[in-house]
Amino acid sequence: MTGSSLRVGELRPNQLLHTYGVGAVADMPNLSVMVCGLDEWDPLRTQVVPEDRLLAAVRAKLRAPVEALRTPPHIPESSDSFGEWTRVGVPVTLFPRWLRCTNPRCGLLAPVETGLFELLPHAFSPDRIRYVHGCRGSGGGRPTAVPARFVLACVHGHLDDFPWMFFAHRGVVPEYGGHTLTLEEQGTTGDAASLWVRCSCGVPQRSMAQAIGEKMVPNLPRCRGRHPHLRSDQFQGCGEEARTIGLGATNSWFGMQLKAFTLPQADAEIDQRVAELWKMLELAARLPEEDAKELLPNLRCWPELEQYGVDEVWKAIRRHAESPGDDDQDDELDLVTPEWNAFTRAQPVRLPDFTTEKERPPAEGKRWLEEVVLVTRLRQVSALYGFTRIDAPEWGEDGGDTEFAPISVARPTWVPCAEMRGEGIFLRFREEELATWERRPDVRRRRARLRRGHDTWRARRRLEPGHWPGIRYLLLHTFAHALIREFALESGYSAAGIGERIYSGTGPQPMAGVLLYTAAPDSEGTLGGLVTLGRRDRLGTLIDQALDAAGLCSSDPLCAERDPAEHGHLYGSACHACLFASETSCERGNHYLDRALLVDTVSDLGIGFLAAR
Repeated sequence: MTGSSLRVGELRPNQLLHTYGVGAVADMPNLSVMVCGLDEWDPLRTQVVPEDRLLAAVRAKLRAPVEALRTPPHIPESSDSFGEWTRVGVPVTLFPRWLRCTNPRCGLLAPVETGLFELLPHAFSPDRIRYVHGCRGSGGGRPTAVPARFVLACVHGHLDDFPWMFFAHRGVVPEYGGHTLTLEEQGTTGDAASLWVRCSCGVPQRSMAQAIGEKMVPNLPRCRGRHPHLRSDQFQGCGEEARTIGLGATNSWFGMQLKAFTLPQADAEIDQRVAELWKMLELAARLPEEDAKELLPNLRCWPELEQYGVDEVWKAIRRHAESPGDDDQDDELDLVTPEWNAFTRAQPVRLPDFTTEKERPPAEGKRWLEEVVLVTRLRQVSALYGFTRIDAPEWGEDGGDTEFAPISVARPTWVPCAEMRGEGIFLRFREEELATWERRPDVRRRRARLRRGHDTWRARRRLEPGHWPGIRYLLLHTFAHALIREFALESGYSAAGIGERIYSGTGPQPMAGVLLYTAAPDSEGTLGGLVTLGRRDRLGTLIDQALDAAGLCSSDPLCAERDPAEHGHLYGSACHACLFASETSCERGNHYLDRALLVDTVSDLGIGFLAAR
């Protein structure tokens, strides 16, 4: 990461999507910085990632002419220049702008613009860059100045420095000088009640506890509408109620992403590569053969095709150009249905980024499990298109109707992405068994209670009615979580490293399946530990163990007796002790789960789809 052409730290490319994306605050050892908007990123240092389905979905979501998905800026492997290493990175800006002296006898609290703090750079160790204050500490050296601990945020994605002067003077910002603030800690707990803001003008000191919780509303100004990551001095005049949050709080940034798997577009490997890179090869297809063959080695995508030779690539280009196109634009905007079609196709697929293998379902699941597909190689691309603060976005593939903050000042022409490779297990349920279960009266009653909880949850947040995923989705989602926990014990991967993809639908093309997968940014993907669990001799036992574990929760009977309709929850019998998974695993933020739909619980008998297996 770079700030004002000064390297201040390092982040992994995937962190720039999942943890420290545009608008997020990254904590360095002595600094706190915010990742700037895409307007300041250098696209020449990025690499275009071909994934047309995902690109089309991002365009539809942003309603903008997004032209490409790009990786974060990186240094070419061939470069060994130290100067280039210091210049290439993601632009960041200092945030918050208020710093505090760590000398306990000083405790000065002031914005960096006052010039009271000096930045000490370090050319060879970015982690040692820090601000210092001119006072002398106990050892005679200048003490470090650290970021102020609190900031302001609102539900519309704005973030601002805490109004220290406003707060210390009880709603009045002095118009004249002579006001020096200090932040003192009285006690050893370190909580807000032990932190006191004092001004040199003599006004009574004030506890930070008055800026947090129910007491904060009359003590804080309304949101000014600031987006520090866009470096704009113009405030949008939001007017929303501002909330005090701690620096680095988990609710300060929720990235909004779209994810898609690379799917087969041809049977031969070279035809698949040409289809994936067609946007860059389309020009060559319009040229005469000799001219096209001269152009091909000069294209940016040629390193990915060079192994096949110019002649074979040209033949593949002609085959793709002459093949009938797909005029169904709905498929390009629907990320799930094409994946379902690829996983359920009759014949196995053997391509570098998508390899499947059919496996006989275990005897224990023959009643309800139609097929098992081992996905020995897969590629997933994730794209960041926005973020929220305070409240997590409405979880789902399209983010629902959640309002999100922009990642650039102008309408973006590209968005950052990350690609990962790995493996997975796809389980397809029998449609007849599932449809029969959905029509049962006791299942319909349980569905009504869960639906009331869903409607109450949305009404409390002033969201439009609807967006109910269906009882089938809740069953499949619950099954996936139960199996993730069991797989984590056997595969060698942590539960946080196993993701899910739920395929649910009851329309003209019904879907009922679950993909559990793991992926890594390494070009070789993962090591096959998950796929081995899908073999017939192991899968049946693991499913039985997962179902047995789901039947009883250590929080029962409280967990089993939870009424989603009464409490306005998006889940029924589910909690951290039995079903909840990490954010990296669950596509719905641990919503839409209910053990009673899957197995017998201490309060609900006979409802579960696999209760009498």
